[in-house]
Amino acid sequence: MSRTVFCKKYQKELPGLAMPPYPGPKGQEIFESVSAQAWQDWQKQQVMLINEKHLSMASADDRKYLQAQMDKFFNNEDFDTASGYVAPE
Repeated sequence: MSRTVFCKKYQKELPGLAMPPYPGPKGQEIFESVSAQAWQDWQKQQVMLINEKHLSMASADDRKYLQAQMDKFFNNEDFDTASGYVAPE
């Protein structure tokens, strides 16, 4: 049986991640409060932001920007999206 978490993005109990998505306290926080579905949705959003804004993961500023957008995404705050992107219905 898979573990569940109360997802802060979707505000309900959902299946959680199998393990923290990256090391450290932030990875543990995500593991404990973000569902697998929310993480998958963020991954899609992250790829669009990296591509649209030509972000480099070698750049500390770009990584900091992406971290801030991820926090906004999971906290249901306004976050940057790819311009011109229309979500499927």
